[in-house]
Amino acid sequence: MGATTTAALTIAVIGGGSWGTALAKVAAEKGHAVRLWIHEHPLVAEVREKRENSIYLPGVRLPETISPTNVFEEAVSGADMVLWVVPSHVTRRVLEKVSPLLSERHIVVCATKGVENETLLPMSDVLKTVLPGALHQRLAFLSGPTFAKEVAANLPTAATAAAFDESVGRAVQDALSGPSFRLYTNSDVMGVELAGAIKNVIAIAAGISDGLGFGNNARAALITRGLAEITRLGVSMGAQPATFAGLAGMGDLVLTCTGDLSRNRTLGMRLGKGEKLKDILAGMTMVAEGVQTARAVHHLAMKQGIEMPITEQVYRILYEEKDTATALRDLMGRSLKSEE
Repeated sequence: MGATTTAALTIAVIGGGSWGTALAKVAAEKGHAVRLWIHEHPLVAEVREKRENSIYLPGVRLPETISPTNVFEEAVSGADMVLWVVPSHVTRRVLEKVSPLLSERHIVVCATKGVENETLLPMSDVLKTVLPGALHQRLAFLSGPTFAKEVAANLPTAATAAAFDESVGRAVQDALSGPSFRLYTNSDVMGVELAGAIKNVIAIAAGISDGLGFGNNARAALITRGLAEITRLGVSMGAQPATFAGLAGMGDLVLTCTGDLSRNRTLGMRLGKGEKLKDILAGMTMVAEGVQTARAVHHLAMKQGIEMPITEQVYRILYEEKDTATALRDLMGRSLKSEE
């Protein structure tokens, strides 16, 4: 898929979940020295000794050039690039601990998807709030149709690196692109971020529809109309419409709404089959970002005055215990209108 060559770097990956571990493997196989910060102490020892993250990415052999740690200083010291892969709802809190260790020499690549609940800020604004001003033009945002398990298995994958500064986007592209992982650059940070965050909410809706047995027609309609409401909100916040037809938009939306590896679709399917949200979350090891994002995006849409009927129904299912079948049928019963 178009390998590139670049000088070997030292890359810190902050977040040892499935996606962070997969990105660490991508970077290590490109020839970079990788420090992987993992929150769970036992996992640090396991990765060091067994070269496997059995909780989040079981069965995947990790290169020897990945050095696990749970000490931020060890991860970041001397690094050229920092990949941020911490869940959105704890990003601010963790970033406040890491920020003093960063300098203007670092490139910070945010691979976290979500909107902060308390402030309704996308991750770019959260990072800008916490990080020093000298780093703001050194930020990039990674998004696109990527299941960690497939990336780690070196299956062909394409994604987007959005950045405020074109040279930063190219640096990320060169550092991470390889034979099976192809990055495209994009200057529309807001569009890439919102698409990556809100698709998780639409994936929950698609999963609910599948769980209810509503069929392929209903899922296709949810994906298409979901993309329409993501685009409406994005454009209202300054994003470019074309972004939503690309990898970070339609690409990621289709993957997350249809793929069996999608945590958000799986959660939706279980809701559609009658399980309670609290019971589903209690049994999940990994985060389904769409649960937190649904609340934030629902309130963000109201703030922006944007109609997002699918997001609204997902919010009411998750936070008001609305019956799933009623919510999906309410979508079909809305007043008729032209497609937009």
